[in-house]
Amino acid sequence: MDFDLSEEQKMLKRNARDFLEREIAPIVDERDRKGPLSREEAVGFIKRLMPFGYYIGRLPEEHGGPGLDEKTNGLLHEELARVWASLDAVIGIAELAPTLFHSALGEVVEGIKERLLPRVLAGELIACAGITEPNAGSDTASIETTAILDGDEYVINGTKTWISNGTIADVCAVLAVTDKSKGLLGISQILVEREVSPFAARELHKMGWRAFPTAELVFDDCRVPRENLLGEPAAGYKITMRMFESARAWLAIMATGISQAAIDASIKYVRERKQFGRPIGSFQMIQEMIADMIAETEASRLLAYRAFDLIDKGLRARMESSLAKAYACEAAVRVTSKAIQVHGAVGLSDEYPVERYFRDARMITIPDGTTQIQKLIVGRETIGIRAFV
Repeated sequence: MDFDLSEEQKMLKRNARDFLEREIAPIVDERDRKGPLSREEAVGFIKRLMPFGYYIGRLPEEHGGPGLDEKTNGLLHEELARVWASLDAVIGIAELAPTLFHSALGEVVEGIKERLLPRVLAGELIACAGITEPNAGSDTASIETTAILDGDEYVINGTKTWISNGTIADVCAVLAVTDKSKGLLGISQILVEREVSPFAARELHKMGWRAFPTAELVFDDCRVPRENLLGEPAAGYKITMRMFESARAWLAIMATGISQAAIDASIKYVRERKQFGRPIGSFQMIQEMIADMIAETEASRLLAYRAFDLIDKGLRARMESSLAKAYACEAAVRVTSKAIQVHGAVGLSDEYPVERYFRDARMITIPDGTTQIQKLIVGRETIGIRAFV
């Protein structure tokens, strides 16, 4: 893998960072405290960021997108997470809408394409994925939500929880059991369009990512057109597992962005803060903490980009994406904790952003498979023995 950025990537990174620092960074602390973004706010941010490649970046050129590779898309998300993790999470999940027109979700019927693609190109379609349930978190195969075919419609019943963007989503890719007798082959993925097939949503409060909408969704005899089935009826579980590879690499680069923000804030602080008549950056133990923070962040970045590189080559990245997520997300907790320590008492105050970085980093060890699940996947892929069924 070539770790050097191309001139185009360097320019994109520089332009995105300049815009984010100028237009987004000044409002983050105050807006994050107010809680989840509204749908209108999310769409507004998406439209402002789309010119850089956010949201539609991976949309193929034949559908009107720039067709960015995973590495370039990851570069963009690291920059956004560095400034505001909540917004990066909103846009990262919203990108499921453009992903509908990507091979990862199989063939999309023409009717869906005609209805939804124009809204995607306008930056006005927010997506979410309905996977996790009260009794099925890491054990995705044990979902209980059902989708029973009744004539030309699926009737969906069940509850999904901790659904990212759930309260503001226009569409939800719901994982549901369509034939219990077939086990994993009886799990399907169905696109639920909220305007056509309404469902209930309740916001869930979190310690971090406070501006990121997260919801419990309830589907009560929710009727969805049969043609909204994504891929083959037996492909839902397989599609979801494949999607997790890209999602876990994204969370790893998101964690890297948070870590980088903590490093940048710490370097600025230790140059300015004086004790015993000199900048605290001159103290050996401060320099040791900064060095450790940099080492873990660089390692996180390289692991994430290795996973992106494999995905770009059309190869499976089960082990690599899980390893990247496990390491980078836990590293972000350690890095942001050190950043608070470097700042001393003011690091505990919300007048400085490092306490937000720590809360946001602690959040990221859970979604799309906990750190412990990622380690079990790495073990399975390398040893060849399953720790769980």
